[in-house]
Amino acid sequence: MTPITSLQNPRIKQIVSLHDRRKRDQAGVMLVEGYEELALALASGASPVELYVCPPLFRDRAQADLIAAAGAAGASVIDVDERVFAKIAYRENPDGWLAMFRAEHHTLDDLRLSANPLLVVCEGVEKPGNLGAMLRTADAAGIDALISCDPHTDWANPNVIRASKGALFTVQTAEADSRRAIAWLHEREIQIIAATPAASTLHFGADLRGPVAIAVGTEKQGLSDLWLQGADIAVRIPMSGKVNSLNVATATALLVYEVVRQREP
Repeated sequence: MTPITSLQNPRIKQIVSLHDRRKRDQAGVMLVEGYEELALALASGASPVELYVCPPLFRDRAQADLIAAAGAAGASVIDVDERVFAKIAYRENPDGWLAMFRAEHHTLDDLRLSANPLLVVCEGVEKPGNLGAMLRTADAAGIDALISCDPHTDWANPNVIRASKGALFTVQTAEADSRRAIAWLHEREIQIIAATPAASTLHFGADLRGPVAIAVGTEKQGLSDLWLQGADIAVRIPMSGKVNSLNVATATALLVYEVVRQREP
């Protein structure tokens, strides 16, 4: 396979254009960069459309086996040289793996819930890195789903996938407007736990053993009044410092693992 060496190649121009969200939305695709992320995507059953590889950048020669797996999943495999891969990559020190997948958009009704569900709702989270970190926590804690309400970033953002280490492909996700999400949770008798510094109840003082949805908002504004009024209970994480809030991904991890702790036999 002769590698692509020209930055003006139409395929390369197309991939570079997909760094822009509007272009990704128009094309209905997402980019997944990195061996670990791609391996998780394939293991989840996702099928890449195209796979761009640069073997000289591979960290481990044994990783080349993934090329055959991607091809078997239906991907067109395109070899590129190091200069071209540096152009299409969105991270520093790339490892020579980048794939294009069809983007999937899931609704609340697509979610499959366990008998005692644990969900996380993030309202208006702006930073892709935070959303990706929340996905990693969701995967580690085994939550049912992560719901993004009134989002400012998209699941297909390459930095969401990067920060999640591929957990986007292991955790159920959905998008919804806040009113619909609140009604959907109430219909299923899932208790909404609103995280807010103004709450009087500490997070480890609430009973979180039943079906719950942890709701978190932006770091600057927190949850909207709609969520605070729609919640069954409000909780706060104790803080002794001068800063009035934690990073939203950190706060989510603390809240989720309190649920996990309480549910331990």
